[in-house]
Amino acid sequence: MKVQSIKYKADSGQALVLVLLFLAVVLTLVLFILSRSITGIAVSSGSEEAIRAFSAAEAGIEKALVIGAGGTNVSIGSATYSSDVSDVAQGSNNFVYPLSLTSGGSATIWFVAHDSANNDALICSIGSPCFTGQTIKVCWGNPGTAASDATTPAIELSVFYETTPGDLATIKIARAAFDPFAARNPANNFSLPDAGTCAIGGEIYEFGREIDLSTLGIPAGSYNEQNGLQFARLRIFYNTDVAHKIGFDVNFPGNTVLPSQGSQIDSTGTAGQSNRRLSVFQGWPEPPPIFDFAIYSSTGITK
Repeated sequence: MKVQSIKYKADSGQALVLVLLFLAVVLTLVLFILSRSITGIAVSSGSEEAIRAFSAAEAGIEKALVIGAGGTNVSIGSATYSSDVSDVAQGSNNFVYPLSLTSGGSATIWFVAHDSANNDALICSIGSPCFTGQTIKVCWGNPGTAASDATTPAIELSVFYETTPGDLATIKIARAAFDPFAARNPANNFSLPDAGTCAIGGEIYEFGREIDLSTLGIPAGSYNEQNGLQFARLRIFYNTDVAHKIGFDVNFPGNTVLPSQGSQIDSTGTAGQSNRRLSVFQGWPEPPPIFDFAIYSSTGITK
């Protein structure tokens, strides 16, 4: 009887150990599943908040584009946004175009100011001065760009000016073009850039050219008088593979500063713990680039 009792106790102990091991395994599995579920819920919640924050930031951009002003802690559903609108390059002696351009792309630099109450109206006044000056500088090309490749960027400068400042009927266009790839110059008749790299507004460019507007045939009465120079168009060529940045500098003796080149809109959307920020550059309304290469007249055209 004693031997049977000991054997029964041993069997009972082994069964208890097996039960405890089984419970431990089950508990581990339950905790693992709960942990994965909680993590999944947290990730899902975070993703939803991020989407709502991004949508709110987009709404802030869209609203600012319509009304031309920002807002603070504006509610949109369960999210909020704060947006700010600021002038770009106003009162500055340089302008770094915010977008990189591929072949055929263009950037516009304004010499005349715009009426804050009417974006389409050009104005030159004490409160909204326009640029005057004889010398400008154009910089282009990402640092390290080779000067002798088929895709080396060249640039064309078109300056729109009035021979009688304030009279749009007297508007003319002066052009110059520059190509670092000397082997192309006989074919395209572009000029070479200046030697060395170019720096504008803390940005380094591979190529640059200083330009005296009088050498383009622009009269002193146009570049020395407000509302004579209207705007310049910079168009890049050949770089079909990589987008390149462009900069414009007027920091020369006798020059005044640039007027506003457009608006920078920054919008931050918030939902829960998520924040998303968007930035947009809005340039002033401008003539379509196609008109740079068109002939148009209020009357007939005789060949």
